[in-house]
Amino acid sequence: MNTFRGVFLVGFLACLSMLLIAGYFQFIEHLDPCPLCILQRIMVLAVGVIFLLGAIHNPVNTGRRIYGFLVVLFAAIGAAIAGRHVWLQQLPADQVPTCGPGLNFIVENFPLNQAIDMVLRGSGECADVMWTFLGLSIPGWTLVAFVVMILMGLSQLFGKHKQPDFI
Repeated sequence: MNTFRGVFLVGFLACLSMLLIAGYFQFIEHLDPCPLCILQRIMVLAVGVIFLLGAIHNPVNTGRRIYGFLVVLFAAIGAAIAGRHVWLQQLPADQVPTCGPGLNFIVENFPLNQAIDMVLRGSGECADVMWTFLGLSIPGWTLVAFVVMILMGLSQLFGKHKQPDFI
């Protein structure tokens, strides 16, 4: 499946799966997301919407590059957030930041730029590793997924686009 629509449909389904898994962890396993987890979910949602719109639109040439660029941009932001989260989880216990207020409190009581700064700095709850698979935590797997999304976007941004036969 090397067509644009196919690649973007797979990307959308991957993002949807990630959000469903996050919902499972939150509502079934009762693993409350920290502020960095929520930001990562927002970025997965944003990339998923771009994948879905691209799959529905199925553009040629310039349109494919635009969608590819948007995927790379939003997935790179998500990867940076996930990378920060993984870094916080690797800190020695004495260097972990103290626990801070929840995301709702931060957003409601601080200006947007200060709220984003506070969330990106992370807090003690962001350093907790609640689940691992093959040695990677949830943010670790999310980082891997964002890197794959970046590669998918780059394939559309810089790949050679063959005009479909039916156009």
